[in-house]
Amino acid sequence: MTIRFDGRVAIVTGAGSGLGRSHALAFAERGAKVVVNDLGGSLNGQGQSSSAADTVVAEIKAMGGEAVANYDSVADAAGAERMVATAVDAFGRLDILVNNAGILRDKSLAKMDPADFEAVTKVHLYGSAFCTRAALPAMQKNNYGRIVLTTSNSGLFGNFGQANYGAAKAAMVGLMNVVRIESAKYGIKINTIAPMAATRMTENVMPADMLPLFKPEYVSAAVAYLCSEACEESGQIISASAGYVARVQVMSSAGVFLDTSKPINADTIAANWASITDMSGCQGFDSAGAEMEYIVQQTMARLKKSA
Repeated sequence: MTIRFDGRVAIVTGAGSGLGRSHALAFAERGAKVVVNDLGGSLNGQGQSSSAADTVVAEIKAMGGEAVANYDSVADAAGAERMVATAVDAFGRLDILVNNAGILRDKSLAKMDPADFEAVTKVHLYGSAFCTRAALPAMQKNNYGRIVLTTSNSGLFGNFGQANYGAAKAAMVGLMNVVRIESAKYGIKINTIAPMAATRMTENVMPADMLPLFKPEYVSAAVAYLCSEACEESGQIISASAGYVARVQVMSSAGVFLDTSKPINADTIAANWASITDMSGCQGFDSAGAEMEYIVQQTMARLKKSA
C-alpha cells in the first residue's frame, strides 16, 4: 500500500520548524496541498515573524507541491477561524488538521509564574481546541476528516518542571475522546500522537550523539498514516520516536465491588487497596457511558445473585 494525499488539503500548525515542518513536507511529498501555519515566535512563545512559515512554503513549492502560509496564533479563536478560511479560500476544502504548535516555559510548579502556566496552556490546549473547532464545519460538510492532536510523554507519564506543559498535553487525550464521539457520524477520525524527536524543544536535553536517531521524519510517518484514508481508527494514542511506534491506552483495573449493605469508608478502601489497584485484569472503555454500563451491569448481577 502506498499512502497518498492527492486532492487532500492539510493544515499543520507550528509548521515553520521541527516536527511541524517535517509533517508539512511529508504531506506535500505525497500530494497534499498544505497550509503552513506558524506565528514565528521563540520557543517560549515570544515574538512573531513570517519567515518561518514562508521558508517551509518555499521548500514545498521547490519540490513541486502547493502550499500557502498562515501566521495566526493558534491561541486566538479568531486566528483559528482565519487559518481554516486560508485553506478553504486557497484550495476549496479542508481534509486534515495536525495540531502541532507548542511552546515551553519550564519550571517547577511551586516556582512557576501563573502567567507561564496560562501561556503554555493557551497554546497547547486552547490552541488545539480552537483549531479543531474551526476545522470541524469544513470537514463535516464533506463527511470526511482526519485530525491529529499532539500529546507528550510528559503529560502521559510525567516529567519534572513541566506541570504547565504536562497538564496541557494530558488534556489532549480528554479532548480527543470527546471529539471522537461527537464527530464519528461525519466520517471524521481523530487520534493523538506522542512524539519525541530532535527539535529545538529537545536539542538541549538529548545527548548530542543521540540526536541523529530521533529524526522528526520518523514521527511524521506515523502522523501521515493517522491522517490517511487507510486509517479507520479513531481515539488512539500513538507514541512515536526513533523508529519506535506503540499504542498507549488509559486502562482500568477490574476493580472491587464493595458490599454496599455495610459501611464503606477509608478503612474499607485500605483493606481492599491491593485488589483495587491490581491491573492483571485491566480493561479499556470506549466512553464514559461504557464504563458506567459496566458498573451498572456488574452491580445488577451482584444484586440478583444475592437476592
